[in-house]
Amino acid sequence: MRILVDGAKYDVSCSSSNSPRGAVKGSLGNCAVSGICHSFTRDGRCVSLLKLLMTNKCEFDCVYCVNRRSNDVPRASLTPSEICDVVIGFYRRNYIEGLFLSSAVEKSPDFTMQKIIETLIMLREKHKFRGYVHVKAIPGAASHLIDLAARYADRMSVNIELPSENSLRLLAPQKKKEMIVSPMRRLANLYETEQREKGKWRAEILPAGQTTQMIIGASDDTDGRIIRLTQALYRNYGLKRVYYSAYSPVNESSLLPSVPPDLRRENRLYQADWLLRFYGFEAEELLPPSGLFPTDVDPKCDWALRNIDKFPLEINTASYEMLLRVPGIGTTNAYRIVRARKQGRLTFDSLRRMRVNMTRAVYFITADGKYMGIGDKPDLIRLKLTDPNNAPLLSGGGNKQISMFDTELSTVFGEM
Repeated sequence: MRILVDGAKYDVSCSSSNSPRGAVKGSLGNCAVSGICHSFTRDGRCVSLLKLLMTNKCEFDCVYCVNRRSNDVPRASLTPSEICDVVIGFYRRNYIEGLFLSSAVEKSPDFTMQKIIETLIMLREKHKFRGYVHVKAIPGAASHLIDLAARYADRMSVNIELPSENSLRLLAPQKKKEMIVSPMRRLANLYETEQREKGKWRAEILPAGQTTQMIIGASDDTDGRIIRLTQALYRNYGLKRVYYSAYSPVNESSLLPSVPPDLRRENRLYQADWLLRFYGFEAEELLPPSGLFPTDVDPKCDWALRNIDKFPLEINTASYEMLLRVPGIGTTNAYRIVRARKQGRLTFDSLRRMRVNMTRAVYFITADGKYMGIGDKPDLIRLKLTDPNNAPLLSGGGNKQISMFDTELSTVFGEM
C-alpha cells in the first residue's frame, strides 16, 4: 500500500463529479446527493479519494515516469480482492469517499485493463458498492474492455501526458498518439450516446464523463500548443476537465530538464482553462505573441492589457459577454450587474457592495459615466496590478496579483 499509494501521487486528474449514482437498499455508498467532497493540499492536489495503483510493475519505459521499467525502485502489486477489501474497510471507517484506481502497464494493456475490470465487477456486484469510482483507461487496451469498464465506473480518464507527437516519440517511445486518442474517442461516443438516450440524471454508463492530464515542463511544448490542444479536447471529445501537472524531476536524463518548472506556469494554464470553459474566450485570443503566458499577471488581465482599446466599458450598458472580459469581474458578479442595473444606474459604490475586485476592475470600466482609472496606459496599469507597493485607487491594501497558492481556489478562478 505504501509503495502503490506513493506511486499514484503524480496523477492529478480527479475531482468532484456529481455522479448521479444513488443509494439502494442493501448496498454500500452513495455519491448522488452532493457528489464527492474533496480536500486540497496547498499545491491544489486532491486527497480525499483513495488514490492507488494496482501495480507499479510497468512494461513501458517513459523517461519522465518514476515507475518506468528501467528504474530500480521497489515494486508491488495488489489483487482485485485486496483492493476491494481496502476500499470497503476504509469507506466504512469514513476514511475515504471513493476510489481513484490507476495502474502501470503490467504484461500488456489488455492484461492490465482486465485486472481493473475484475476489480470493478467485484466492487459493484459482490460488495454492492455504489460510491464514486474513477479508473484509468489503459492506452492500447482493446475497445471492448474500455466499453466494459465504462459500465462500472463513474468516471474514466486517459492521460495524454505530453501535448505533441514529437514529445511522445522522444520521452514515451512505446506510446503512440492513436493508443491515447482511440480510447478517448471511444469513451466520448459512449458518454454522448448514453446521455442522449437516457438523459443526464439517468445515465448508467460513465455518468461523470472523462478527464485527462498533461505534464507541464517535461518537454519544450509551449503554452500555446497546450491550450490549443485543451480547447480541441473540450470541443471534440467532450472532456469534463483537463488537468495540468508540473513536471517533477524524479529521474535523471539528458532528455529532461534538471529543475522543475515555475509552478506559476501550471497556475496560468488552469486559469486559461477556466476562461475557455466559462468565460467565452478562444485559445488564440488568450495567447500572447511569445506563446507563453506571463507570470506576473493572469491570462485575463494580460488579454485586457493587450486589448486596451476595447476599454473602458460602461457597466450600465455593456453586454454580459463583455463584462466577463473585465479583469476582476467573474461570472457571478457579471450576472449580478446585469440583474441589478434593471433597477437603476450602478455606481462604483454599487460595485464595491457586490464585492467586485475593484483593485483590477477600476482600470477597465466606467460607472454611470465616471472613470477612476489611469487612462490608456497598459504598461502603467500592469505595474499597478503587479507591484504590492502601489496602492490601489479604491481600496486600502496592497495591489498584489492574486496567487493560487495563497488564496482560496474560488477567489482565483471564480472572479477573474
